[in-house]
Amino acid sequence: MTEQLIDSHKYNLWKDRLESNGLEIHRIDELYSRRNHQGEVLFSLLYTDATTPEGNKIPPICFLKGEVVCVLICFIDSVTKEKYLLLVRQRRICDGSLTYEHPAGMLDSESDAASVAAREVWEETGIKIEIEQLVKLNDEPFFPSTGTSDEAMYLFYCELELTHDQIISYHNKSQGLLSDHEYIDTFVVPFAEGHKLITNVNGILLNFMYLKNVGDWELLKQL
Repeated sequence: MTEQLIDSHKYNLWKDRLESNGLEIHRIDELYSRRNHQGEVLFSLLYTDATTPEGNKIPPICFLKGEVVCVLICFIDSVTKEKYLLLVRQRRICDGSLTYEHPAGMLDSESDAASVAAREVWEETGIKIEIEQLVKLNDEPFFPSTGTSDEAMYLFYCELELTHDQIISYHNKSQGLLSDHEYIDTFVVPFAEGHKLITNVNGILLNFMYLKNVGDWELLKQL
């Protein structure tokens, strides 16, 4: 069954946030929407006519994406204690290049960010982790693109201590949901080297927040 935009969780979450911050909404036009294979709204391009509490018009275009999660998976060598990042490599529409990113995904109609984070790690890397293994770094969402999108991001990390052979076994595995046009390869790399490969801002921020949270100042100085 095809979900209507006005019935979708992400649309109503965004609209409620606008109204709770004092905006008077006069009109919202759905210019384009894409849905997943279950008919749920993935994202939409909207034209919004709204007035701010100060009496000004808000810039009208919004790329509706909703809440998303991003998960740093840190492998720790059980002998040497060296840290590795497990990244996902895929081509992105931003410039068409192969990008290196942390596993990530949208909440769609769900509200439990940790459950979605664990599922995205499984789908994109093949690693089964429990919700209890995830550490959430921000209780309130971060907005990566405040001027053009409602995207609201929650950042997590998970540390896994494995043997070197186990760590390497997760390198260069084909993953992703073809129904959602995901063509993903996993990429295992030493932490500092992997940091230099990441070009999306949320991924870079997540690296720094993780190292600060665990107090790894030596590795932090290498970035």
